[in-house]
Amino acid sequence: MSDLIRKTAVELSELMASGEASAVEITQAHLDRIGAVDGAVHAFLHVDTEGALAQAAAVDQKRAAGEKLGPLAGVPLALKDVLTQDGVPTTAGSKMLEGWKPPYDATVVQRLKAAGVVILGKTNMDEFAMGSSTENSAYGTTHNPWDLNRIPGGSGGGSSAALAAYEAPLAIGTDTGGSIRQPGAFTGTVGVKPTYGGTSRYGLIALASSLDTPGPCARTTLDAALLHEVIAGHDPMDSTSINQPVPAVVDAARRADVAGLRIGVVKELGGEGYQPGVEARFHEAVELLTKLGAEVVEVSCPHFEYALPAYYLILPSEASSNLAKFDAMRYGLRVGDDGENSAEKVMNLTREAGFGAEVKRRIMLGTHALSSGYYDAYYGQAQKVRTLIARDFTKAYEQVDVLVSPATPTTAFAIGDRVNDPIAMYKNDLCTIPSNLAGNAAASFPCGLADEDGLPVGFHVMAPVMRDDLLYQVGGALEAALAEQWGGVLMSKAPELEVSR
Repeated sequence: MSDLIRKTAVELSELMASGEASAVEITQAHLDRIGAVDGAVHAFLHVDTEGALAQAAAVDQKRAAGEKLGPLAGVPLALKDVLTQDGVPTTAGSKMLEGWKPPYDATVVQRLKAAGVVILGKTNMDEFAMGSSTENSAYGTTHNPWDLNRIPGGSGGGSSAALAAYEAPLAIGTDTGGSIRQPGAFTGTVGVKPTYGGTSRYGLIALASSLDTPGPCARTTLDAALLHEVIAGHDPMDSTSINQPVPAVVDAARRADVAGLRIGVVKELGGEGYQPGVEARFHEAVELLTKLGAEVVEVSCPHFEYALPAYYLILPSEASSNLAKFDAMRYGLRVGDDGENSAEKVMNLTREAGFGAEVKRRIMLGTHALSSGYYDAYYGQAQKVRTLIARDFTKAYEQVDVLVSPATPTTAFAIGDRVNDPIAMYKNDLCTIPSNLAGNAAASFPCGLADEDGLPVGFHVMAPVMRDDLLYQVGGALEAALAEQWGGVLMSKAPELEVSR
């Protein structure tokens, strides 16, 4: 294995600045790694070898010409296949968009390119981001590099698996109910959901427009902060974009000091149903933060227990509306247009062929919730619960600076274990969903391995709107303290990836 793929983004940047490695060499090392292991992991749906090497060569030329470059120029990245990239296949994990090459870049992609970040390719995901395991992709399941028989989380399992398999040092995900943070927890990597509106949704294939949030994924807190700084900021192309300066996330990650910080442990996110090894690592991390000078108290957020049912009314309702455009007439696949079938028949055939089972399930749930006679009882009530959850956060932040919980109730489960039990699958997101409903910032940071199975556990931090810097302050402090114990970041404890299959 090339030493280059073991480096952090910061270390790679330093190597390029000193002339010890070029962007092309670093990119080629990661492309070689993808070629060696992705047959077993299946993190990528499309690898843009030619485009990535061209981007890397352009960075090398600029550096040779003496141009001032950003800290991530020349660093490779894996991009979730739900963000458009000009001329590169973009499917959202669905047959409905198979073969589509967008004619434009998403704002996040524009900013990555402007910063000189090298985009290696597009990563696998649950279809239209509907899932918690990356088993719902129309193009096959992604495997967890810690154990190839287990899921890497979802919907952004491809991005997190690419990090854990050392196929890329950076990745982009999107988080609607935990799709960055839950895969981060399951793969021992860092996953951050910025404040809703803190990163642009322009060019993001929509699932639920009031929830979807692009965000950074990395193997270290500082790498994630540097990527966050690149992609965040106001965008006039997104009407929900917040017109405020990006929080000082990089400074916070470097400061990594929690002395005097008030941390609230959420009473409702733990206990029955939580794996003992997950709870043990979580409480150890809380104790460690206390030793570092943080003030820790228990906080009650009583309406969090209703977040899951409210979310699974709001999300399907918005998905039903957003996916209505894939009707064989305007966008996407077209099946059965042989001149004999009616428009309605073509639409039915197209949706039958183009959408997978989970997407159909959620469209039907959402359409029912929005239908006449049920709107107030279901969607309207769910929105009222959403308001109560936001008020819980507001009240909690009057007492503490951040809230914490386990990122997930369990570690990564076996592939196939929950595909026929939607409720069990949905419960993966118990801890992450409240932050999406309220719109505040949240992140998962590695905090150790569960005793039962030796798999990664995520430490979940929630911060007020536009206080994303607090996430990195806590995550950086925890990472530094744990690295001192472990002799490196959690990924240094990962087993060597077996690629015999």
